[in-house]
Amino acid sequence: MSAFGAFLKGKCPQCREGDVFTHKSTNLKHFRELYENCPSCRVKYESEPGFFWGAMYFSYAYSVASFIMIGFFFFTLSDDVNLGYYIGAVIAFTLITSPASFRMSRLLMMYIAAPYRKFLGNYTDNR
Repeated sequence: MSAFGAFLKGKCPQCREGDVFTHKSTNLKHFRELYENCPSCRVKYESEPGFFWGAMYFSYAYSVASFIMIGFFFFTLSDDVNLGYYIGAVIAFTLITSPASFRMSRLLMMYIAAPYRKFLGNYTDNR
């Protein structure tokens, strides 16, 4: 599986087979929970204490980009936009996409900001 396909499916960055999260993103009660280690290759996801604090930078960039896109559509499609509608749309969009944003930022942190992890092909052959 390619790295991009594994990223989209929420798979381990090392073996690209094991799931990162314990539940689906549609489960709003448990969408934040992730395995401590990969169920397939046993790599530890949080390589150091506070590793996922860096994921909030990815989440921040996503939020700013979504605010800009929503503002662009509001202010180009209408001559006179009520600021309350814009703020309401931003809040609604943020609430609806927060599970996806949370997961995307954590996965980006694991795939991009942990360059010491290398894909070893078939992990069972490399032990």
